[in-house]
Amino acid sequence: MQNEVLRGNAVIGQSGGPTVVINQSLVGVVETLRGRHGIDKVLGCLHGVRGIKNDQYVELQDIPQDRLERIAQTPSAALGSTRDKPNPDYCREIFQSLEKRNVRYFFYIGGNDSSDTCRIVNDLAKQRGYELRAFHVPKTIDNDLVHNDHTPGFASAAKFVAHAFIGDNLDNRALPGIKINVVMGRHAGFLTAASVLARHQQDDGPHLIYVPEVVFDIDKFIADVDHIYTRLGRCLIAVSEGIHDASGNPIIQMLAKQLSQELQTDAHGNVQLSGTGALGDFLAERLKKALKPKHSELRVRADTFGYLQRCFAGCTSDVDAREARMVGRKAAEAALTSGKTDGSIAIQRVSNDPYQAGYQVIELAAVAGKTRTLDRKYIIDDNTISDAYKEYLSPLVGKLPVVESIRISRV
Repeated sequence: MQNEVLRGNAVIGQSGGPTVVINQSLVGVVETLRGRHGIDKVLGCLHGVRGIKNDQYVELQDIPQDRLERIAQTPSAALGSTRDKPNPDYCREIFQSLEKRNVRYFFYIGGNDSSDTCRIVNDLAKQRGYELRAFHVPKTIDNDLVHNDHTPGFASAAKFVAHAFIGDNLDNRALPGIKINVVMGRHAGFLTAASVLARHQQDDGPHLIYVPEVVFDIDKFIADVDHIYTRLGRCLIAVSEGIHDASGNPIIQMLAKQLSQELQTDAHGNVQLSGTGALGDFLAERLKKALKPKHSELRVRADTFGYLQRCFAGCTSDVDAREARMVGRKAAEAALTSGKTDGSIAIQRVSNDPYQAGYQVIELAAVAGKTRTLDRKYIIDDNTISDAYKEYLSPLVGKLPVVESIRISRV
């Protein structure tokens, strides 16, 4: 059914953690909307819903295309982002601001919490009898949106993780020791699992990979590392920041209690996991204490990738950039022509060889507030990731550096 043309303004916002390609989605919406019948102005709200609440907007429809292209290729959120989680009163203020500005099209680029904000605002509009088309544009490096094969931002962050582990594996081979890298991922291990792309030869790291989908046991962890180190004389480890015990308590939260430290929480009640090296340091110290008596010359180090994974400019995936632009365009087209008043755009894989993707409009309620996790079929022995995950991820990430090593033998 052809959508009835609504005359009014459109607002675009960006939410949550910035990514390398979130501005591709912004530009995809802008270039599809401007000049279309019924769209008076295309507005960007500054810092997401906070900008709507505070009536802070910029006009986007007159930005020249060459500048839009540069914005699209620039990492981070050009409009600014927010972690605000709107409650009912907050959402009423959002709606009042949109109504005052005669906004009839609302596009929110973000993760599952952003899709929930879209849903709440659209429900308010329906209750008031105000015609509004609210569409969620997917974005998250965690890759945890349901009904999506993958999400914009993830492939580029995964490419960064792969690059980092390729280099760290070579470092670890040259100066053997135990190295721990802590990777983003609160509930989903997709990004940590991407470290498996660094393996080219049989003894390449990461030799161990720990994701939030399985229970983390510190004694098993120590035994796993000891086994690898005894066999290879080195061990490279990928650990998700969200690893937890059998009761579901994040290891970093338990550590904070032991040290009598108070961890920060965001507006969603989530304990801050990134921005601290505490987890890596804790695991390194436990390994030193447990293994030094057996391995006297043991070297143990830990790094936390943190926010570097989100907006690292040198690791943009071509597929990621193209699809991020496309989900913005698809959201705008759906709002203008689909006959739907709301929805979320989902990326779905059509084929793997050659790689092709399709796009579908999903009901907001089917996406909002839900979390997709890494399929257990990819997890081996609770401590590593199978090569099958490479088949899923490789078409998204694209080409990686070709490396070679000298097989050292005594002559």
